[in-house]
Amino acid sequence: MEAFNLLIDGQMMPGAMTMEVINPATGKWLADCPRADAEQLNEAVAAAKRAFPAWAKLTYAARRAMIHAIAGALSARIEEFAHLLTSEQGKPLHEAIKEMYGSIAILKMLSSIELPDEVLKDTATETVLRHRTPLGVVAAITPWNTPMTLLMVKITSALVAGNTVVSKPAPTTPLTNLRFAEICQAHLPAGVFNMITDANDLGAMLTSHPDIAKVSFTGSTATGKRIVESTANSLKRLTLELGGNDAAIVLDDADLKSVAPKLFAGAMMNAGQVCLAIKRVYVHESQYDELCDELARLADAAVVDDGAKQGTQIGPLQNKMQYDKVRALIEETRHAGKIIAGGSFPDGPGYFIRPTIVRDIDDQARLVREEQFGPVLPVLSYSNVEDAIARANDTEYGLGGTVWSADSERALAVARRVNSGTVWVNTHMVLQPDVPAGGAKQSGMGVELGAEGIAEFTQSHIVYVAK
Repeated sequence: MEAFNLLIDGQMMPGAMTMEVINPATGKWLADCPRADAEQLNEAVAAAKRAFPAWAKLTYAARRAMIHAIAGALSARIEEFAHLLTSEQGKPLHEAIKEMYGSIAILKMLSSIELPDEVLKDTATETVLRHRTPLGVVAAITPWNTPMTLLMVKITSALVAGNTVVSKPAPTTPLTNLRFAEICQAHLPAGVFNMITDANDLGAMLTSHPDIAKVSFTGSTATGKRIVESTANSLKRLTLELGGNDAAIVLDDADLKSVAPKLFAGAMMNAGQVCLAIKRVYVHESQYDELCDELARLADAAVVDDGAKQGTQIGPLQNKMQYDKVRALIEETRHAGKIIAGGSFPDGPGYFIRPTIVRDIDDQARLVREEQFGPVLPVLSYSNVEDAIARANDTEYGLGGTVWSADSERALAVARRVNSGTVWVNTHMVLQPDVPAGGAKQSGMGVELGAEGIAEFTQSHIVYVAK
């Protein structure tokens, strides 16, 4: 495997130190990765600051052309990137390929959105215009569950709006991001995009850096709160996409044979390590047993193995810390509910957990109250839809949710009352580059994607012109 390097001021360079990246399917060494120090972080920020004025002066069309060139270069290397992504992240290869295609679509589609000047008023005596100006240097901090997709969302929005970027991927999944930085080096002016890596020790320095104008972060709510604290003194702009505890409400007219596989897929994709995954299911008491049985059947039939092997449906959890957390939660749940499928941990290397279905569990159990971020799904019954809505909303989170019914209008009426940033009816995880998404309550601040998401990387600038 070729060496990996940081990207600072247009140059690929080694880190001040190195760190190991582990293959979660084996629990063993995969590659050595560069690790930046504080001096290299400062160099990256300084390079982005120097590059900003010239990049900001370019037209949307000029910036878009370079981003589309990056997308084209990435398209030519989909298989290479997908295999590397599976090796470092663990997801099945077919999911990794899908992530790569999605990443390319984001680069192309999101960069095609412009924020033209708006005429807010035009009278005989005055014209009022709004135009948007880029903020400056953006810190893009991404997690380990979908490292390529989330990087594309952040940097495409930042770059097309005229900002420069310092990116910091998660230390357990830096490799695909570093390979992507090599592509950026060939297609962007020096300093416009920089990438450093760390061992979770440089985050506070980056977010509090005086030359960082905005932080765009995806990760846990706990870390998001620390970022808010670290940016308070300078009042930096923030976009935070944080944790979720997304509820699925299954109405009593739903066709469970059709709905159950979609619920299962929505809960277990990427081994449950998705912020917008289905984290808990509420089903009417008349269909409770049937749905539990169907989900248990699907869990028992699922193929759990190394994501690089053909036929694998669910790979390992990405890192040992998350594996230990989910395993402990399952052990605790044995006393809080009834495990009807899974709950086992295959022998051998790697961070594998069988998909686990839990029934007869109380709403106050930790599995129901907290974000498990693993392949464990609690199923709860309700007697009336008002009860289901109230319980779905009884959480500090509000990222996403789903409603399932044979009557889409009836489901829409319920969806309107679910207090989450995005709610899907009879489908799940449909995210489009031209449609904004963001969290409610403690699931985040601001939005990503669409014109609204790009606007988050700009300053609204109002100009009054007297006639």
